[in-house]
Order: sequence, then C-alpha cells, then structure tokens
Amino acid sequence: MMKVLCTSVDHLPATLKDGERAFTLFRSAKRAGVGTIAQGWRGSLKRKGFAPSSVAWDFVQFCLSVCAADLCCPRSTSADGWTRTIELTVALHEPLLWESWKGHAEKMLKILTGDYWTLHFVVGGVAPPNGRPQPLAHDCISLLSGGLDSLIGGIDLVTTGRRPAFVSQLAHEDSERQRRYATLLGSGTTHMQWSHGISFTGSREPSTRGRSLAFYAFAVLAASKIAGRPAQVFVPENGFICVNPPLVPGRVSSFSTRTTHPLFIEKLQELLDGLGVGVRLELPYRFKTKGQMMRECADQVLLGAVASDSTSCGRFRTYNRKHCGRCLPCMIRRAAFLAWGPGRDTTRYEFPSLLGSDKSSGPDDPMAAALAVLSVRDHGLDRFLGATLAFASLSERSSYRQVLQSGLNELEALLQTDRLL
Repeated sequence: MMKVLCTSVDHLPATLKDGERAFTLFRSAKRAGVGTIAQGWRGSLKRKGFAPSSVAWDFVQFCLSVCAADLCCPRSTSADGWTRTIELTVALHEPLLWESWKGHAEKMLKILTGDYWTLHFVVGGVAPPNGRPQPLAHDCISLLSGGLDSLIGGIDLVTTGRRPAFVSQLAHEDSERQRRYATLLGSGTTHMQWSHGISFTGSREPSTRGRSLAFYAFAVLAASKIAGRPAQVFVPENGFICVNPPLVPGRVSSFSTRTTHPLFIEKLQELLDGLGVGVRLELPYRFKTKGQMMRECADQVLLGAVASDSTSCGRFRTYNRKHCGRCLPCMIRRAAFLAWGPGRDTTRYEFPSLLGSDKSSGPDDPMAAALAVLSVRDHGLDRFLGATLAFASLSERSSYRQVLQSGLNELEALLQTDRLL
C-alpha cells in the first residue's frame, strides 16, 4: 500500500504515517521530504480575477493531488511491476460534499490509471481564490495541446462561429506552439497555460497515466469564467485514440492510455454533475478517425499551412523534439496525412519509413500495428476487438465499431505504403 497525503501547509501534521508521502498545495512547507503542488498558483489566479466556486476549486485540488500521487508512487515497486495500491488522503475546502462520491471517484481512477485507489477526503484544503470576477468574452473552452487533433478542434470551432477560450497544460516541447495556435485562432490574449507544478525529491513514475486529470482541472477552472451553465468544454481527440483498442493482447487495460476514453469521460462527467460543477465535457470527434478529421476540417487552407507543424509523437523528447515516425501516435498521424492526401506531410521524422526502422527506440509499434491488421484480415474485426466496445451503449456501438475499422484501414494503407505489409 502506497500512502500519499495532500493538504494545505496549515494542516500538515508534525509527523507523517510510516511510509507516507506528503505534499502541500500552493505553498511550500519548506520541510524535508514534503513535496509541493503548484506553488504560488493560487495567488496568481486571484490577481487574474479568478473566483471559482468552492466545489470547482475542490475539484482542482482533487485532480492535482491525484497527479502528485501518480507521480510519486513507482510502479516498479508494486507486486506485478505495474498495478499499484494507492491510499490518497486529500484535504478539501468542503470535503463532506465528496463523501457520497468516494466510491465513484475510486472506480473512475481505476479506469484511468489501472490502479486500486482508496480515497479519504478531509478538512484542511485551501480556500478558493477570491479575485475580482472578470468574465471571459468566450462561449466555450477548448483544450489545446499543440497536437493535430486539438488544432483541428480549434479551427472547426472558430470557423463555425464559436468563440472558444483555449486551455493548455504547459509542456516544454509544445508551450510556444500552443501560444502560436491560440493567437492564430484569435484567442492569444485569453489563452490559459498552466502547469501542475508538482515538485518532490525522489524518483518519478514515468507512465503518468493520471496526468490528464490536471488538464481537466484546468478546463473546469477556466470554465468558471464562462457565462452560462453548463459551460461546454471541448476535448478534441479522434475516436481511434479515444477508444485506443489494444493492438496486441499485452496492451489491454491501462497499458494503453485512457485519457479520453469514453467510459472515463462518462464517469468524470457523472462526478462533475453529482458534485454540482456546471461543466459539460464534449468529445466531438469520437466517431471520426484522424484522417477523417483532416479531410473534413472546416478551413482546409489554414490546416494545410500549419498541420505539419503540430506534434503527435510519443517520444518527441527522446529524439530532441523530432517525431520518431514509428510510435503508434506517429503512425496514426502519418496514416491520417496519407488519407488526407499523399505528399502533404512535411513533418521531419527520425524514421521516415517503417520498413527497417530502429526497434531499439521503444516498443515495436509497427509490428503491433501489422499484427492487428493481419488479425482483422484473418479473423474479422469483432474477434479482434473482443470486449473492447463493451462500454458502449447499443445505440452507439456500431459508430464506435466503424471508427475503429476505419482507423485500422488508415493504418493498413500506411503499412502497405511503407512496404511493411
């Protein structure tokens, strides 16, 4: 059992439980062995006119606490080298409201990270910033990562007359790119870029399955400045990656990321609704492949000018901010460009062809993709998917099935172009 406590400086106990890791929210305890989450951020928010409700602010504190626990609990020390058992105590401003949603939140985190969570909500959270309210002149929030999907999502919203405010999670490789895209789409002055700012001594767990919760926390905080309820928060992600079907049997469950999985989004929405947070999460492209998103983008000229500049690679840092070309996100990107139109991809790839690419650069994603395509050829899509679509309602299952078939078709075309099949 890995134990983590996240609380305010004023409620940090003099002594910690045996083996417990501790973090303080928004202020440093200046105490050896105690980490810090988003130091100084609350004061910055107050100065910028943020005054979220207590429940929205507690949602932010909860999400950031989960991120801290996810980072400081190494999977390598668990029994199977992956699945952890985490006991997380979170100090909230109004913890009683969360008690009836404790079990729901634990199950939601199990979907996201694959771990077993036990949550405790206690008093001692930081009060929400009480800045002078400054409503945004926007009608929705859209997540902006620097990737191709979020770029298309922003283009489509603006082109069709919406007025999105963009929210980004700071990333060393993409921060400047995020600012460029927000400016390009007319929202540079209101673009919100934030970091969870989690700092502690010791090794960090690299899988970061819980990191996306910070993104959703930032979106809820930004939505507190949008007039009208519920405020729409757009999560632009193609349907193939939303579902992220395991290409080979070893990638089931949380071995494949669940950041935008429809089941996770459904559970997150239920939590927000149950707590009374006036936000509506939207997955507008859950039934479209990345290639379809590109072909159907509302401003083809603008997309053509900036698409190749976007980032998709899962190993971007490994190759000095250059796409590897062979990880699954890169393959889906290359397949989408191919479906959009041959010769339109000017991205620089470390491995411009899958044939003969360096297998030592990480998991053999091209081989996994090839095995998936061959499995569908030989045994059909339904046998390949197994229980992958068990989460979907009967009314939507055929749509999810179609987007997965189309996504595999796009990958197959890439594999054939690179002569891997």
